[in-house]
Amino acid sequence: MTKSLQDKSIVVTGAGRGIGREIALLCAAEGAKVVVNDPGVAADGSGSNASPAEEVVEEIRKRGGTAVANFETVAEAVPASRIVKMAVDSFGKLDGIVNNAGILRDAIFHRMSIDAFESVIKVHLMGSFYVSHAAARLFREQESGSFVHFTSTSGLVGNFGQANYAAAKLGIVGLSKSIALDMNRFNVRSNCVSPFAWSRLIGTIPTETEAEKARVEKIQQMGPEKIAPIVAFLLSDAAKDVTGQIFAVRMNEIFLMSQSRPLRSIHRGEGWTAQTIAEHAMPALKSSFYKLDRSADIFNWDAV
Repeated sequence: MTKSLQDKSIVVTGAGRGIGREIALLCAAEGAKVVVNDPGVAADGSGSNASPAEEVVEEIRKRGGTAVANFETVAEAVPASRIVKMAVDSFGKLDGIVNNAGILRDAIFHRMSIDAFESVIKVHLMGSFYVSHAAARLFREQESGSFVHFTSTSGLVGNFGQANYAAAKLGIVGLSKSIALDMNRFNVRSNCVSPFAWSRLIGTIPTETEAEKARVEKIQQMGPEKIAPIVAFLLSDAAKDVTGQIFAVRMNEIFLMSQSRPLRSIHRGEGWTAQTIAEHAMPALKSSFYKLDRSADIFNWDAV
């Protein structure tokens, strides 16, 4: 049987553990040559450790695949560009980017430090930009390529204590759509994946109440290996017509997520004043307001 990523060159950031590791392993099993990028930081972004990336490379090679380890940070432009350079230097080309690297620095908004906000934005949003931007001209010249970016229902729907993470993850949606629009003429694709899976980052969720403990136990059943197949698909030629989309994956479920479109409108021939907006516009629109939902309120049934 033909492998879906045979001889493709793929970069996976944050590939030393969790979801990134499973993506790297599956891409290699599907025939890709993989740059396993991971500086080996802690969940909050501190420290560094070469072992996670090296262990994934060793595992891929043990299974007969091809991979190299890379320890650069995505949070700065020059190191991020070196990740892309390593793929070209090692494998002679680049066919796909998986922007999976991430950290968490959760705090309720009024207690969130500026450093906690900026560091999360740097890794998730700026990191996705830096790596994608470094690959963009290559993809333009060869008139092919696929970007897969990781978003989250924290940004798509909402969550407590994650203003930094939510802002970054919703920003990534805008980044992906812009790449899809700008590079579609060059046969370059860009899509987002929103994963539900147990990982080190999810391990920071509070488990103080019985309800929180029960929720985390359910999430722990969702293995990161469940996320990898859609990523491998989006990197493959079979996905040549799929771009600008947002997919959520939860166990054996795949969701196509909505994107912002007008819900309803209201018109007043002579224009609006603050008073008529209060008296007329808001009462008319209010039935269509979104509630302050969190991700768990929307995905409120057990994973299948």
